[in-house]
Amino acid sequence: AQFAYVQVYLLIGAAILTCGVLSGVFMVLRRRADSLLFWFSTFAGIYGLHLILEYQLLWWLGFQPEPFRRIVVALELLIPLPAFFFFRELDLLGRAGRVLTSIISPLAVCLALATLAAGPEFRIVNHAFLTIVLLVFVIALVRSKSGSESGRVLRPSLLVFIAFALYDHITGIVGHFYRHLEPFGFLILIVCLGIVAGRRTLAGEQKLRLIQQELQIAQRIQLSILPTTKPNSKCFRVAARYLPMTTVAGDFYDFILPDDRHAGILVADVSGHGIPAALIASMVKLAATAHASNAERPAELLHGMNLSLCGNTEDQFVTAAYVYLNADSDTLRYSAAAHPAMFVLRHGEVIRIAENGLMLGLFPFATYTEIAHPLMLGDRLLLYTDGILEATDVNGQEFGGDRLADLLKETGGMDHIKTADLVVERVRQWSGSQTDDLTVLICDYKFGYGESSACA
Repeated sequence: AQFAYVQVYLLIGAAILTCGVLSGVFMVLRRRADSLLFWFSTFAGIYGLHLILEYQLLWWLGFQPEPFRRIVVALELLIPLPAFFFFRELDLLGRAGRVLTSIISPLAVCLALATLAAGPEFRIVNHAFLTIVLLVFVIALVRSKSGSESGRVLRPSLLVFIAFALYDHITGIVGHFYRHLEPFGFLILIVCLGIVAGRRTLAGEQKLRLIQQELQIAQRIQLSILPTTKPNSKCFRVAARYLPMTTVAGDFYDFILPDDRHAGILVADVSGHGIPAALIASMVKLAATAHASNAERPAELLHGMNLSLCGNTEDQFVTAAYVYLNADSDTLRYSAAAHPAMFVLRHGEVIRIAENGLMLGLFPFATYTEIAHPLMLGDRLLLYTDGILEATDVNGQEFGGDRLADLLKETGGMDHIKTADLVVERVRQWSGSQTDDLTVLICDYKFGYGESSACA
């Protein structure tokens, strides 16, 4: 009967130790620091280990080495340390618990060291100390104002655990040890912790589901602000490729199409990622629409957009490039706000066109200039966001402007749609994984369509 009694406690200790180890492994696998999991893992680990050592079978066979007994008693004294921190993370002890933790923790460490030095004869003092600690637990628990659902579930089980532990330590002081009840109280506590963890998991899944639904709605809204049709005039053919890094993104592009012989193309990139960047991208759309009357004057268009965005983007900013194409005069007018240069493929050579001012949304005093450049039949224009240039391979090397220019030279015999696909494909092959939003715009000026009379 005595052997079966010992086996029960060994089984309980193994179960508690396993819970602690699994909690620690789960925290490591998540690759994210979680103080609640850390302190529970430490609490359960020390408690389970202490219980296994206290009831290990060699003791019951008469083998009780002195150093081993000291370690068992010292571990018992250390159990309150992670316990205090764990229940403090659950907000079950209130402000008083936080103060008491800073007082009791060094005392527990000192008594554990004294036990290791003086031996288990120190145990009655230890029982008295742990009794005081448990009473402090009760006072802090009763005084705590935490009204959370977790607190309501855990508080009764914690009181049961403390009651069982008090019984064990008080009987240890007076010398009448009837039953070791504390481990059973710990099991009750673990069951209640499982209930709380399950409820939190379900609540987290529900919140995640709601967030996913909201992200899907945000994605549909963001896609709705992008042009639904591409310019398909007699003079200009445009292909656009837009690949957000996350569900929603900060890249944006738009077209201003007065008629077949004139077109404006805007590309913008909001700093940051996710929902904040997507919200600002929608503001960029409104700002561009509000100043569409300046479509023929790129510098004035960007200046007006900057004034509209200033004071409304928090600490984020927008880079942008805008080109206006005029088939009547065979010219393009270009202006940009801290944006990568536009590329023009002409007769197998790449021309880089840059005319930059300050980024949009930060400086209301910013001014912008524009450059006029001849536009020739067969020209291919490439506008993009910096995610294209900054895509890095496994060695950390960026795709870069030179590589992009060489790639553009390869597309001389392709149409605009295949060219846009090729650029995106090469960049994704280069980087392996996408680390930024990718946007590519290809515009051909009467390239390969046999309509020279229409735009001559």
